[in-house]
Amino acid sequence: MEKLTPIKILSVDDEQDLEILMNQKFRSKIRKGIYEFHFANNGLEALSKLVEHPNVDIILCDINMPEMDGLTLLTKLNELKNPSLKTIMVSAYGDMDNIRAAMNGGAFDFATKPIDFSDLEHTIEKAIEQIKFIRQAQKEHDQLVAIQNDLDIARKIQQSILSTVFDLQPGRSRFELYAVMHAAKMVGGDFYDFFMIDEDNLGFIVADVSDKGIPSAIYMAVSHTIMRATALRGLSPAACMDYTNNLLGKDNVESMFVTAFYGILNLETGKMVYSNAGHNPPYLINGEGKVAMLEPTHDIVVGVMDGITYHEAEIQLNKGERLFLFTDGVTEALNDKGDFYLESRLEQTLANTQTLSAKELIAKVSMNLSQFTEGASQSDDITMMAIALNE
Repeated sequence: MEKLTPIKILSVDDEQDLEILMNQKFRSKIRKGIYEFHFANNGLEALSKLVEHPNVDIILCDINMPEMDGLTLLTKLNELKNPSLKTIMVSAYGDMDNIRAAMNGGAFDFATKPIDFSDLEHTIEKAIEQIKFIRQAQKEHDQLVAIQNDLDIARKIQQSILSTVFDLQPGRSRFELYAVMHAAKMVGGDFYDFFMIDEDNLGFIVADVSDKGIPSAIYMAVSHTIMRATALRGLSPAACMDYTNNLLGKDNVESMFVTAFYGILNLETGKMVYSNAGHNPPYLINGEGKVAMLEPTHDIVVGVMDGITYHEAEIQLNKGERLFLFTDGVTEALNDKGDFYLESRLEQTLANTQTLSAKELIAKVSMNLSQFTEGASQSDDITMMAIALNE
C-alpha cells in the first residue's frame, strides 16, 4: 500500500496558545498522518522553518506580528515563486484593510479571529485541492518536457540516418544527386537513401511509411535498415522488395506499411532498373525539358502481407537527363484554401529544368511549394530526391 504523504502546514502566529489549539482541533488528522503541523512565532522564524522544511504545503499566517509581520512575509513568499505553496491569512475581523491587502498580494484565502476551526478546515481543504491540481499540472508539464526532449533526440537520430554526403565518388563527376526530407512533426515516416552498390551502379530509395509521428518514425528506421542492408547485398530491386516485404509483413501488429521506390542506375550505360511498391511514380526530365512519369510496376505497398512477388521495369536515362523522386507530401500539400498542390502543378514546375543541377532542381520545387502553401501548416512529410546524369 502506498504510504500517505501528509499535508505539511506551517502556522505563523505570535499567540503562544495557538499551537496547543491547532494540535487539539486537528489531532485526529495529525494522528492519521493526514496533516503535519509546524509552528513559528513571526515572519523571520517562518522563513527559517521553510529552510528546515522546504516542502511545506500551506502557511497559516497572522498579519500583526513582531519582527516581521504577515504582509511582509507574504511578499517574501511570493519571491519563492512556488505556485503550489498556499498562504491563508489569519487576522481579526476588524482588520479588513490588511486582509484585503493580503488577498491583493497573492494570499489564497483568509480566516478571521477568533478562529472558527470548522471553517478553517474547510479553507485548508480548498487549498489542498488547489495544490493537488497545480502539482498534477506540474507533473504533466514535466512529462511533456521529457517527451519533447526525447522527440528532439529522436529527430536528431532520424536526421543522422539520412545521409547528407551526396558526393559518393569524389574526384569523379558522372552524376549529381541531392535529397531533402522535411518532417511534418518532430519526427517523420519518410526516408531516402542512396549508395554505390559497386563502381558503376548507384542504388537509390525513396519511401513513405503510413501515418506520421513516433510510430511511423520507428517503422521508418526498421524499414530503412532492412531495405538498405538488403540492397547492399546486390539484390535486384524486385528481389529487394520481396525480401523486405517478407520481413515486415510477418506479425505486423500495427498493420503499418511503406510505399517505396528502389532503383539501380548504371552510371556507364544509363540503364536503370526499378521496382515501385505503391509509391508515387518519379518523373523523368529529358534533354528538351519535357516531363514524363515513369511507368509503374503495379505492385502493392511493402509490409501488408508476406509472400508477395514484386516486379521490375527498365528505362534508359541519357546524359543530361534528370530523375525526380518524391513522396505524396509534395503533391498532397495543402494551401490555406484547402487546395492540393497536385501532380499537374509539380509537372509545370519541373518543366524546362534540364539545365538545373540536382540541388537547384529541388530548390526550385521547394520554393514553388512554399509559395503555394504559404500560410498553411505542413500536413505530411515531404521528401524529394533528384538525380542527374552529367554530360
